[in-house]
Amino acid sequence: MKTLLANAIHSRIIWPLAGLGVLLLFNLLADIEFYRIEILEGDLYGPLITVLKQGSKIMLLALGMTLVIATKGVDLSVGSVMAVVGVLAAFLLRETGGNLAAALAGGIGVAVILGAFNGGMVALVKIQPIVATLIMMVLARGVAFLITGGLPIKVTDPAIRQLGQGHLLGLPLSLFVVAAFFLISVILTRRTALGLFIESVGDNETASRFCGLPTRLVKVMVYVFCAVCACAAGLVSIGFSGIADADKLGVLYELDAITAVVVGGTALTGGRFSLAGSLVGALLIKTMEITLIRQGMNPAYMPVPKALIIVAVCLLLSEAFRTQLAGLFGRRKVSA
Repeated sequence: MKTLLANAIHSRIIWPLAGLGVLLLFNLLADIEFYRIEILEGDLYGPLITVLKQGSKIMLLALGMTLVIATKGVDLSVGSVMAVVGVLAAFLLRETGGNLAAALAGGIGVAVILGAFNGGMVALVKIQPIVATLIMMVLARGVAFLITGGLPIKVTDPAIRQLGQGHLLGLPLSLFVVAAFFLISVILTRRTALGLFIESVGDNETASRFCGLPTRLVKVMVYVFCAVCACAAGLVSIGFSGIADADKLGVLYELDAITAVVVGGTALTGGRFSLAGSLVGALLIKTMEITLIRQGMNPAYMPVPKALIIVAVCLLLSEAFRTQLAGLFGRRKVSA
């Protein structure tokens, strides 16, 4: 029992779970309506369902960001990739008379190209990830504005709208999209050697290259996967809102994705990663946002308590901090 308890305490996912538990307990005591669930035409609705529905976009981005950060990289362009994919899909739907296949093919194709560009800049040209993806962040947002001409595009296609607003088995359809991406990620990284390759590149790229690992290919692959996750998030987003707006779509989502990954237990220094932890981190962020809104907080002030909670979780994830904290409370006075 002691061994199991010790392992749980030192598990990196336990702390974001604890933070999520604290938020849920707070709502149980201060806002019981947070747990109200309504059934309309067989589908579930309520604040908790809203957390899952709106949080699905961050969860999708967090899955791709996890693998990028595991290679000691970062992708600041995921929000802009969401924007360019979303507006391109909406544009193609409008111009082709509702050809969904063309819209999806165009969106996925652009995402793969942008991800490969990011990966190539990092792995081949050796530009720092934060610089390379910052370039793409600005470039992709500009392309999104060129596609729309600065004007929002209304999305009426029923399939796309179902992706953001629809339900399956009573739950948001977007949650099943997250589950599919999570399952694919787990299979590729835990059932094949790819996960070990990613961790090796993040731990020591030079040693990995000397061992014969295709380090450049691994980096390109994770950036492409991250862009594809952003593509899915962009499609879910325009389906949810019914509007493809280059000015608002995906804005600051890259920060939420990075925060979810770090809070979920994946270190920015690369190496070992936790896909499940990133999903918990995304749920923690979205639960906190909706809780603060329901408590009447002005959205302009929301980053302050959000940052404080994130700092607290990150401190608890720090082995050195936990050791110092345990030593502080474990001291005993020695009588003379």
